[in-house]
Amino acid sequence: MIKTKLSAMMFFQFFIQGSWYVTMGTYLGRTLEFSGVQIGLAYSTAAIAAIISPVIVGMIADRFFSPNRVLAFLNIIGAILLFALTRIETFTLFFPVLLLYSICFMPTMSLTNSISFANLRDTAKEFSKIRLFGSFGWICSGLVISALKIEPFSTPFLIGAGISFLAGIYALTLPCNKPVRKAETIGIRQILGFDAFKLTKDRSFLVLLVFSALICIPLAFYDSFTNLFITDVGITNAAAAMSLGQVAEVIFLFTFPYLFLKLRYKGSIVAAMAAWIVMYGLFTLGAQTGQNGFIYAVLPLHGFCFTFFFVAGQLFVDEKAPASLRNSAQGLIAFATYGVGKYLGTLVAGNVVDLYSTESGYNWISIWFVPFLMATVFLLGFIFLFKENMKKSSDVKSALNETI
Repeated sequence: MIKTKLSAMMFFQFFIQGSWYVTMGTYLGRTLEFSGVQIGLAYSTAAIAAIISPVIVGMIADRFFSPNRVLAFLNIIGAILLFALTRIETFTLFFPVLLLYSICFMPTMSLTNSISFANLRDTAKEFSKIRLFGSFGWICSGLVISALKIEPFSTPFLIGAGISFLAGIYALTLPCNKPVRKAETIGIRQILGFDAFKLTKDRSFLVLLVFSALICIPLAFYDSFTNLFITDVGITNAAAAMSLGQVAEVIFLFTFPYLFLKLRYKGSIVAAMAAWIVMYGLFTLGAQTGQNGFIYAVLPLHGFCFTFFFVAGQLFVDEKAPASLRNSAQGLIAFATYGVGKYLGTLVAGNVVDLYSTESGYNWISIWFVPFLMATVFLLGFIFLFKENMKKSSDVKSALNETI
């Protein structure tokens, strides 16, 4: 029964974001006629919120209220803010309201994980199955949006608002775990995870941290402008097509443990970076030739990249960090990727799109060549600078079972 409840919680939470996040660029660009920079700034709200959210979770959910009640409150407030976004047509008001919503939503991703961990007997074996329902939620949201043909409209925000409200009410039915009230005083360094910066004395950890942030810059092009791109070239079921990435993610979540034993940390991350290069290269080729087959063929690669890059990075951080710094170290890598990297990426992507846009439309060939070139440079830099200290296969299996 509890596994069913947790699975439904994951499904709702990822359905919310999948309903509007993928298609927002199309709505802002085609309907509200926001500029590329403005669209990039809109997507940057998630990165800004990723920087702020650890404070909310660390200060409130861990110390004062049950995580399920915090989740309920954030989802209900989020529903109100999403509904408000459907009534706003100016960027000066849209941006701050979206930022407020993102600050409410981003902590929910950590909260759903913590609620799951607290209520599963064997997290190593059971959590990945629970997490899969999050991918199913994202896939279903894309199929619904495409079936209704509402990508250029504000309706996806309205759907997200409705599901967010339901998810908030549903969270109240989840197990109520008492918060951990620590007697000792916790400083701002501990809350923000700054103590983990001492791990950067390890060269391999520092290189991974830097390149994780850097590769998220070209990744922001995919997040912010892929839906606008594929609708612009005539693909009518864009949201459903992009869900192919989540379908691939489900598959690779199952196969990753076996492939990781062969590829290890460096091999997994290099494979993900190389796949991103192929993806952007085929986007460029598809824009140049007008053959949408290139685009359909490459969309599943995003699921492969996401799984191998982020999971391998989290495993490496878990291995390098001592037990006392594991949570802070994971927070630091999230800060570098979802925070700094994606924030810089949205700014770069927005400016590049504006640079290669005219009144007649977007120059997608030039736009996609930029992240292709950036990803290529970052891959070469990572290959030459990152050194992996090999462990025995048994040690790798142990670390894999503890983290996945």
